[in-house]
Amino acid sequence: TQVAFGKTSLEAVREQDLAGFWFSLDPARARRIEELAPERWTNPHGRTAAILYSDTQPPWLESRLQDFFGLLTGPRIAGGRVPLTLHLLAPNMRAVQITQDLASFWKNAYPQVKGELSHKYPRHYWPDDPATAEPRLPTRRPRR
Repeated sequence: TQVAFGKTSLEAVREQDLAGFWFSLDPARARRIEELAPERWTNPHGRTAAILYSDTQPPWLESRLQDFFGLLTGPRIAGGRVPLTLHLLAPNMRAVQITQDLASFWKNAYPQVKGELSHKYPRHYWPDDPATAEPRLPTRRPRR
């Protein structure tokens, strides 16, 4: 089955029987598609985030800012050819920055973001050099 043949938009492909398409793929092809366009990204300490795809913007993911500590560059898909747009979230899960250039964010914007967030969230880990910092799981307050 050629699900995308003759289709001009992602929406047109979505209207097809994708479940039947996936079941018709041989395992090697299904693995290759998952390698090139994965559903999830795993951060350095094992937590995962969904990779979101759209026909109107580049693929992106939303994850806590701390999930990227220890990374100089952001994740890429399509065999390393496509950088993901990163929606870097504060501890309250609101975006504080959207970027494809993690190294530039660490160098230029992170010091200001760190200053603001470290006052608002003093119990969280805010390293001086996040690109080389050891990733940590977020701490949780004990339940009462």
